[in-house]
Amino acid sequence: MQKQRFQGKVAVVTGGNSGIGLATAKAFAAEGARVAILGRDPKTLAQAKVALGANAIAVQGDVARVADVQKLVDTVSKEAGRIDTLFVNAGIALFAPIEGVDEDFFDRQFATNVKGAFFTIQKALPLMPRGASIVINASSVIDQGMANSSVYTATKAAVASLARSLSRELATRGIRLNVVNPGPIETPIFGRLGLSDVEIDGMAKQIQSGVPMDRFGKSEEVAGAVLFLASDEASYVHGSSIHVDGGMASL
Repeated sequence: MQKQRFQGKVAVVTGGNSGIGLATAKAFAAEGARVAILGRDPKTLAQAKVALGANAIAVQGDVARVADVQKLVDTVSKEAGRIDTLFVNAGIALFAPIEGVDEDFFDRQFATNVKGAFFTIQKALPLMPRGASIVINASSVIDQGMANSSVYTATKAAVASLARSLSRELATRGIRLNVVNPGPIETPIFGRLGLSDVEIDGMAKQIQSGVPMDRFGKSEEVAGAVLFLASDEASYVHGSSIHVDGGMASL
């Protein structure tokens, strides 16, 4: 019998319409949670809602816009009344050498990955009781030097630093905050890099060669780590991070 660690609880997942976010939203739902997701793409958002069941809450929006984050929180407040666990997952990844970075390239990633994460937490806090939990999706790239990823890596390092500071701040409120650091994961994000199939294949092979386990991870493997950190099984885990990267950052 599958565990029901989130029976009667409300779980919110940003970027919950695809990839790691959707896999995690499904895992929360399978363990009894009522799930609310935020996503930009109306088509994949509608598909995700169907997959999550009639009780799911789906809100279209972009975490880079604070008004959209507030819309998510207001909808959850009206329909569910509280947030027991929050997975701050929404993010974008764009890669280019330093000469290829312009202001828009820079601002888009910081707006989504850093500003979006900060205000998602800020707006959700009024609905989070003592005993609630937050998990932030950062990345194992923060412990590596990866060419052509300077802006993306900087956003994820900022998120990790944000998590460390907020973990201290939220401890007095009885809210746990931890970080999951995925390595290369099989998600739709690779199809959004603006690269040709040949370029994507070459990039994937190069990345995989640096993974001791010699494969990409699955979204469900990250979801398992997120659910552990969000659950009462991790009730004394706070301000920590888990790498789900096949040993890439540590070996």
